[in-house]
Amino acid sequence: MRLSIVIPAFNEEKLLAGCLCSVRKAAAACGLTDYEVVVCDNNSADDTARIARQAGAKIVFEPVNRISRSRNAGAAAATGEWLLFIDADSHLSAETLSAMLAAATGGRWVGGGSVIDFDQKPWWGVLMVGLWTALSRTFQWAAGSFVFCRADAFRDVGGFPPDMAAGEEVGLSRELKRWGNSRGLGFIILTEAPHVSSGRKFYLYSPGELLGVLLEMAKSPRQCLKDTAIHKQFYDGRR
Repeated sequence: MRLSIVIPAFNEEKLLAGCLCSVRKAAAACGLTDYEVVVCDNNSADDTARIARQAGAKIVFEPVNRISRSRNAGAAAATGEWLLFIDADSHLSAETLSAMLAAATGGRWVGGGSVIDFDQKPWWGVLMVGLWTALSRTFQWAAGSFVFCRADAFRDVGGFPPDMAAGEEVGLSRELKRWGNSRGLGFIILTEAPHVSSGRKFYLYSPGELLGVLLEMAKSPRQCLKDTAIHKQFYDGRR
């Protein structure tokens, strides 16, 4: 089985090298040799592309600042039978990768996600992680920082919804579950080891700013996930 690890990256010069290092270490610990790393430079203005190139990653470019488009562009350049999407500010552990590889080779799953955590978080961040974990496991929604699936299924369902500024992982999860159900395959949320991402957004944005996004989502969830506040927060340059 060949695995493609797809990493969307916008102005990630501070954290991308650590992410790529974690991928190499996890792959080595799992004995994984048939894999590639695809970094999608999502119109970065810093050294993101140079860092990815120095690490030996395949680099593609997506000019439109939208993470769903960035993930899809990376997947389009991938050659693996399975795709694993992780974020550039996250660290892949051998335990999480091992669980993913076992699921991929077991013949029972079309794809899945993992429980997640952050390397730093305030007390209310702990509550948010707990809430997301409950939702993820109950409804089988993959978190965007860790999504894996068969490449043929990804192509058949059209990838991540390209018009979504956020929540695109939930849309993909739903479509993959439908694809899998019609073929006797399930969708799994791995619980062996959480996939850990940077908790920087808890500190780069004030509670008021984050609350404003939540209120906008509550007011008009579909429109918010496609536009304005969430999109601006992801691409306002704060790193």
